[in-house]
Amino acid sequence: MHDTTIFLILACALATYATRTGGHLVLSRFGTTHHRLEAALEAVPTAVLAALVAPSMVINGPAEAIAIALAGLIALRYSLVLSVLSGIVCLIVLRGVLI
Repeated sequence: MHDTTIFLILACALATYATRTGGHLVLSRFGTTHHRLEAALEAVPTAVLAALVAPSMVINGPAEAIAIALAGLIALRYSLVLSVLSGIVCLIVLRGVLI
């Protein structure tokens, strides 16, 4: 590995640790939080996941878009593991059919 790669990995790890720890320290200063703030904070992981997945739906082919949509629909009803597995299986089958 190059020195820059190791540096980037360590810098990203440090930034992730700092933001998570900083957020916890800031919120621990408050006795109680407003219910709207709690709802907003609970929505952050979903928003981040959508921001990471949405470009893949647009840039890649229809197989990826269909697999992501199917996994999203399954995630609404079932566990995360089942939705990820169904998305992977769907993508493998569609890539075999469409390519």
